[in-house]
Amino acid sequence: MSGRQKALLVLLGVLLVALFAVAVAGGRADRGDPADRSGLVDRLGRLGGEQAAVDPAAVAAECAVEPGRLVFTGGCALRVAAPGGLRTLVLRSPARFTVEAPAPGDIDVTVRDDVEPAADGAVVRVAVDRPTTVLLGCPGLGTCTVTVAPS
Repeated sequence: MSGRQKALLVLLGVLLVALFAVAVAGGRADRGDPADRSGLVDRLGRLGGEQAAVDPAAVAAECAVEPGRLVFTGGCALRVAAPGGLRTLVLRSPARFTVEAPAPGDIDVTVRDDVEPAADGAVVRVAVDRPTTVLLGCPGLGTCTVTVAPS
């Protein structure tokens, strides 16, 4: 190895140690707030573009009263047809509901969430990459209305 290559290797090592030290010094001890997004992350997300949403016509369910509109008491199973890649299933409701879905990829994990309404209602985004069954639940004795949104 020549002297120039050794100098570049040492410089690279010093740079990596300095970057690590800056990252550790600038870190936070708390777990953070998932709603508090970094401006850099948002800009990188805009460069990558938005992830395509699942077409409401590709979702079938026994509780569907019309395409993309689900009304049920207790529970309902949605069947998402092959999305042709990683897509986002967007579900909106004016009231609280639960959702249970398998994680995308080859991992054997089921994700469950109790979706609470915010100012614009309850919204959940489920990543799907293959034909998937998503289970919805309506807490309590009432009826839930959930819409499969195009975005």
